[in-house]
Amino acid sequence: MSQQPKKASESLTIMTEIVLPNDTNALGNLMGGRLLHWMDICSAMSATRHCRRVVVTASVNNVSFDHPINLGSIVTIQSKVSRAFKTSMEIYIDVWEENRVTGERKKCNEAIYTFVAVDQNGSPLPVPEVIPESEEEIKRYGGALRRRQLALILAGKMKPDEATELKALFDK
Repeated sequence: MSQQPKKASESLTIMTEIVLPNDTNALGNLMGGRLLHWMDICSAMSATRHCRRVVVTASVNNVSFDHPINLGSIVTIQSKVSRAFKTSMEIYIDVWEENRVTGERKKCNEAIYTFVAVDQNGSPLPVPEVIPESEEEIKRYGGALRRRQLALILAGKMKPDEATELKALFDK
């Protein structure tokens, strides 16, 4: 399989759902777990599109629940690979709520997931590099390495002195 670098836009996935009563909590808002589930599905499709391999969720690195999503709202989830490493991919997810009556849309959530490409035995496989193009893609691409270095330090897999991208933030 070719490991040619791919544009970030090639992994773009857009998924739309409607919030039904079974999706809500006692306040009539979308349950966080349901949104996490939808984001996992959407980001898995982006990771698969990027590497054309079986992928598994390695971590949910960051989730922000900025605004509640109401019963009956239309939810649009957009995901894209922000950066690929040797066998893993960081997926950045944006979530919008659309009022089904007025059509008003507002961004309400963000998340970052990490996926790993695997073979039939579950062993990691190499993935293609990402080519960021838009200003947002370039910003997220750069941030991905800093986020990865921080995660590796916190997991005890990297020494702080080795985190060159993180150190560069403080050396300015």
